[in-house]
Amino acid sequence: MNKHRPNFLFIIGLCSSAMLLLARCQNVASLSQDVAAFYDHSFSNLTSILTEEMSSRAAFCIADPRTDFNMAFNYSSNLKFLATCMEKQGDVSLRLCTEAEIKFYLNNVFEKAGPGSSSSLIPNRNCNLSTWISGCEPGWACRTDSTVEDDLLHSKEIPLRTVSCQACCEGFFCPHGLTCMMPCPLGAYCPLAKSNSTTGLCEPYLYQLPIGHPNHTCGGANIWADIGSSQEIFCSEGYYCPTTIDKEQCGSGHYCRRGSTSERRCSKLIQCKSNTANQNIHAYGIMLIIALVALLLIIYSCSDQILAIRDRRQAKSRERAARSVQESEHARAKWRAARDAVKKHIHGLQANLSHKFSPKKHQDELRILDRADLEDENFLSPLHPSKSGASQFSSVELDRRLNESSNQTTRLHALTDESESYQGSTFEIQDISTRKRKAQKEKKMSNDTQIFKYAYAQIEKEKSQEQKNGNLTFSQVISMATSSHIKKRPLIEVAFKDLTITLKGRQKCLLKCLNGKIMPGHIAAIMGPSGAGKTTFLSALAGKATACTRSGLVLINGKPEPIHSYRKIIGFVPQDDIVHGNLTVQENLWFSARCRLSSDFQEVDKVLILERVIENLGLQEVRDSLVGTVEKRGISGGQRKRVNVGLEMVMEPSLLFLDEPTSGLDSSSSRLLLQALRHEAHAGVNICMVVHQPSYALFQMFDDLILLAKGGLMVYLGSVRKVEEYFGGLGIYVPEHINPPDYYIDILEGLVEPRTSSVVNYKELPLRWMLHNGYPIPEDMQSSATRLAVSVSGRIDSTDNVCDEQTFALELWQDVRHNVEVRRDHIYHNLLRWNDLSGRRTPSIIVQYKYFLGRTSKQWLREARLQATDYLILLIAGACLGSITKISDANFGASGYSYTIIAVSLLCQIAALRSFSLDKLQYWRESASGMSSLAHFMAKDTIDHFNTLIKPAVYLSMFYFFTNPRSTFFDNYVVLVCLVYCVTGMGYAFAIFLDPGPAQLFSVLLPVCLTLIATQALNNHSLMSIANLCYPKWALEAFVIANAKRYYGVWLITRCAALYELGFSLHAWGLCIFIIIMTGVFSRIVAFIGMLTLPKK
Repeated sequence: MNKHRPNFLFIIGLCSSAMLLLARCQNVASLSQDVAAFYDHSFSNLTSILTEEMSSRAAFCIADPRTDFNMAFNYSSNLKFLATCMEKQGDVSLRLCTEAEIKFYLNNVFEKAGPGSSSSLIPNRNCNLSTWISGCEPGWACRTDSTVEDDLLHSKEIPLRTVSCQACCEGFFCPHGLTCMMPCPLGAYCPLAKSNSTTGLCEPYLYQLPIGHPNHTCGGANIWADIGSSQEIFCSEGYYCPTTIDKEQCGSGHYCRRGSTSERRCSKLIQCKSNTANQNIHAYGIMLIIALVALLLIIYSCSDQILAIRDRRQAKSRERAARSVQESEHARAKWRAARDAVKKHIHGLQANLSHKFSPKKHQDELRILDRADLEDENFLSPLHPSKSGASQFSSVELDRRLNESSNQTTRLHALTDESESYQGSTFEIQDISTRKRKAQKEKKMSNDTQIFKYAYAQIEKEKSQEQKNGNLTFSQVISMATSSHIKKRPLIEVAFKDLTITLKGRQKCLLKCLNGKIMPGHIAAIMGPSGAGKTTFLSALAGKATACTRSGLVLINGKPEPIHSYRKIIGFVPQDDIVHGNLTVQENLWFSARCRLSSDFQEVDKVLILERVIENLGLQEVRDSLVGTVEKRGISGGQRKRVNVGLEMVMEPSLLFLDEPTSGLDSSSSRLLLQALRHEAHAGVNICMVVHQPSYALFQMFDDLILLAKGGLMVYLGSVRKVEEYFGGLGIYVPEHINPPDYYIDILEGLVEPRTSSVVNYKELPLRWMLHNGYPIPEDMQSSATRLAVSVSGRIDSTDNVCDEQTFALELWQDVRHNVEVRRDHIYHNLLRWNDLSGRRTPSIIVQYKYFLGRTSKQWLREARLQATDYLILLIAGACLGSITKISDANFGASGYSYTIIAVSLLCQIAALRSFSLDKLQYWRESASGMSSLAHFMAKDTIDHFNTLIKPAVYLSMFYFFTNPRSTFFDNYVVLVCLVYCVTGMGYAFAIFLDPGPAQLFSVLLPVCLTLIATQALNNHSLMSIANLCYPKWALEAFVIANAKRYYGVWLITRCAALYELGFSLHAWGLCIFIIIMTGVFSRIVAFIGMLTLPKK
């Protein structure tokens, strides 16, 4: 490492001497014209040569060679110190150090660098044990023989310099053990030293007069190195040094840092007294905090207010629409009552006239009138027939009466037609295939009130239609079923043949030889004792059974197609209520509808579906209530269960699976849920659900029953109304006052012996079902088919005994292979893409991203208190670290920035865990239903960008204004923004790959460990390759570089030495920012891949 030091240290020393000679000395009146001409002649091209050398040999610590060169050694503005020196000592060029001497000095200085180290050099040609002249003492210098011409720039050996030894001039420094002098850089204060009789030191320097030389006096400065070794020549704090021999006190309203060449005006609103070293900018930190708090309050308040106002307006629109529809329905009911009264009078009049006169020529007209009245659904004004004797009516009078009645009927028809046409603009049922008419209706329904009117009117018409459907004739049912005005869903029939599910690795049979099918428009209930494989059977039909081997066939509409090809029109309700607790009931349902319904649907259609589901599930009263979480109570458990089911109902599925939807519900809630499912079944939905011990009333609401026994064997599959008939044929009769499903399950559990004259063992029931339906018998049950003696459980027990006889090594190997196969199946199941056969085109990723973004922003706003806690913790951390940490000039604040990296990484990484760990179950459910994982991930990340921008400002509002480094606030802010972006992505990965506990532990340990590796690598270069893979190393380098750029002039050696020791480069700031950002991008890619591949529980 040391062999590379001369490359940049020589350049710095050479600059100090050469720049002095480049100064425009002819502007000083006291200088000789011959000397100025000599300088111009000898070093006219030195500037370009030196800047080129600095760029190539010291590029890592020189930002702009010409700028750094001028800020350290451009004395042209004030050459007073040079003129004074030449007046006292004559030709200065004979006393200046050559290239060889500068190399010799700098190599020795940096070999002994550090506070308190000796400033003497190793022996050389002029100063050694045998030759020690006065010029070898610190602060003194000699000159070379005037007859010897020295080349200052290209000398390779130290010249003989032993004559005319004198004290070093002001503005120069003369090292101990070297007989030449060098100019002090700008920002240094190098006056002549004065002896302190008390301490014996030559102040302000730290060297002593030589013993035994009473005539030797104090000279000038004796060293220029880093701040730790030559602190005495740096211009003091609270002062500024316009030249290297002048020192001025900092005036009032200004401040002067160490090494300043001019005073800097204090910022506004800050009062600086005279002799101030640094301005107190705490007020700006407080102002920034106030501004951030105000900004956040405005954002939260305005956003919350906007959401509240929008919700209130929507609720009012909904109430107005409901009230309007109710009034309209009430009016229509009155009109229908009046119409019925008119019909009654007309029929009475017609019957009376027909009975008394019955002219044949009027019979056809009367039939037409009667048929028109029957077909008309509008009300007719009552007619008042004359009470005079009908026998006195003549034929002419009859014609007049009939014409009058016909005219009144025509007018009434016109009136009702006008009313119907008015109502029809809002209430007409549109054909789904007529896109143009739907588009026109969408344009007309420009506000929420009109949309809700349409939705509620449709719901009322559906209710009325359902009431009428109770008395329909067969021909009317056929006519309604074939009507093109009724929207139909694709029908899905699921058949299974010899379906067997075996758990991989352990070869345990979960389902065995199941045969049957579930039909559209039916509600099939799966029942059985615990361990019968009910949920496994449901998962197998839904295509969610992973880590298992499946044999047999599952047919979709008679074709062996994968169920995943229809997942856009298949709903699966999990056993747990997986809903977003920080959203309202309506927001949960509306989001599911928008993302999963066909993109061809207009907004009005989606609203209609949403309102229909809310109405059917009885959620009107809690539609605007938060669902609630464990910490914050919301709606009741039964309502939450209905919301869980409603998430699938709003997407209008053709096939709906439900895993124990009635568990934990009372009888009324269960009945309400079954009624809603019955409404779906009427629309042709194939519904299959697992149920535990339903009441008799609920049991009668099912169409089909699938009864499973332990071991995954089927006992019954058929109509609910025929189940007692089937078991009665086996001699099993349900006792009075006993619920049939409970009794059958108790029998299958072996808890109850069947009351039968013939001996029927419950273990034989699956085999009897196979024999009853003619299903093929498995090989291991062939003997049982003939003898009906060997039980299923006995067969399972024998298998278990075989497993127990396996060796430990073989069992361990099977477990390892099983785990590998399970993980492989999970990845295959999650990444495999199926051909879409559903015929539904859901919204694109961009549209779903917009929906996800709106939902995530609502959730983020409702977690304002949690966000405020994060900001408060960052604020306290910034204040604490800013108070106890001082930005050291020796290493440009590397230690303080290390603490910042740890604190910010830890706090922001833990906060980022909430983005994906809290709603991991919800994501698994949504992704399994076909929603875009990319849209979900990008929306979460987009919302978190707000924290990425705000949190650095919150932290720096305390840390920066407490420490007040030389780097700008913007530079620190940019680095922190990139750092927060990086650790947020790592937090995503931890949240997705790990459970909450380990994720939090890793989020705490990783920043600390990586930062320690990055800082230890500064002293141990064997760790540098590892440190380059750690983001704290690049963040620390970016912080240090941003600060080091602000150190120039007398700080040049300190800057180069510190950057060299740290292994940093002044030009690598952009590279550091890029690497930090790319680390964040890479972490997000890894996290997203984990979302797609990890098993979904």
